[in-house]
Amino acid sequence: MAASGKVLVVAGPTASGKTDLAVDAAEKFGGAVINADSMQIYQGLEVLTASPGLAARLRAPHKLYGIRDPATPCSAGEWVELAKSEISASLDAGLLPIVVGGTGMYLRTLMSGIARMPPVPSEIRSKVRARMKELGSEILHTELQKADPESAKRLDPSDSQRIARATEIFEATGKPLTYWHNQDSNIGQNAEFVFTSILLEPPRDVLYQACNTRFEQMLSGGALDEVKSLSARRLDPDLPAMKALGIPDLLRHIDGQISIEEACIAGQQSTRRYAKRQGTWFKNQFIADITFNAQYNDYLKDKIFSFISKNLLT
Repeated sequence: MAASGKVLVVAGPTASGKTDLAVDAAEKFGGAVINADSMQIYQGLEVLTASPGLAARLRAPHKLYGIRDPATPCSAGEWVELAKSEISASLDAGLLPIVVGGTGMYLRTLMSGIARMPPVPSEIRSKVRARMKELGSEILHTELQKADPESAKRLDPSDSQRIARATEIFEATGKPLTYWHNQDSNIGQNAEFVFTSILLEPPRDVLYQACNTRFEQMLSGGALDEVKSLSARRLDPDLPAMKALGIPDLLRHIDGQISIEEACIAGQQSTRRYAKRQGTWFKNQFIADITFNAQYNDYLKDKIFSFISKNLLT
C-alpha cells in the first residue's frame, strides 16, 4: 500500500519497457496503472499504440486507456485533470498510483504545473491554420526558426499542430512560446501529491532494435485493420490521433502509394526518430529520481522494486 499522497512516475522513450515495469510494480505493490501516453488515450488504436493487452489488464487496474474518441483531441491540461482524478481515486482505494508514459508534456504538466498561455484571437488562429493548409508545416517551421528559434529547434518540421500553436502565440503576443512557458511555470503545481520518478534510458542501438521489432509485431497483430477502420471515418488528417506512429505510412499503403513492406520500413524509421526525440527531451527536460540506462528486464526488477519499497511505501 502506498504512503499517503505518494505517486510513482515511470517514464522513458517508446519500447523502453516502461509499461511492463508499471504492470509488474502494480501487481507487486498493489497499484493502479495510469496512462500518460498521448496516443494510448484514444479508442481503436490499441495495437498501433502498444496499449496494454488483456493479460496485463487482468493483473492490475488500468486507467485512461482508450477513453477518448480519435476525433476529439486531448490537451495536456485536460489530461492532467483526468490523471489527478484517477490518482486521487487510487489513493482513496489504498492503491499506489503508477503514472506511466512517454509524453513529456503530460508528465511535466502533471508534476510541475502548466504555464499560463495568453488567449489567441480567433482571426489569428484562422489565419495561421489557413496558411498551414496552403503552405505546409515545413515552410511554417522555417518561418518559426526566425520568430521562435527555441521552439523550432524542439519541434519536428512535420508537427503541424505544435508549429501552428507556436506561430499563433507569437503572432498574437509578439513573444515566443518559450517566453510564456517560463512565466509562472508552477501554476497548477500539484502540491497534494508527492512524485517519485523512474526513467528508463536504454542504449540507442538496443532501443532502435526494439522499435523495429515492435512495429513488425504491430503489423502482424492487426495494426493495418485499425488504420483501415480509422481511414473509413475520414477524419481531419491534422488531428493528433491521425499522426500516431505508423498511421501516415499505413494510410499511404491503403491508398496504393506504397507496398506494405515499404510502409513497415517507413513506420520503423518514424518510430526510431520519435524515440530519439523522446530521449533528447528526457535528457534535457526531465530530472528523474533514479535513471536506469537499460531496457526493463528481470535483472533490473529487484533493484527497481527495492527503490520503490524505500521511497513510496514508507
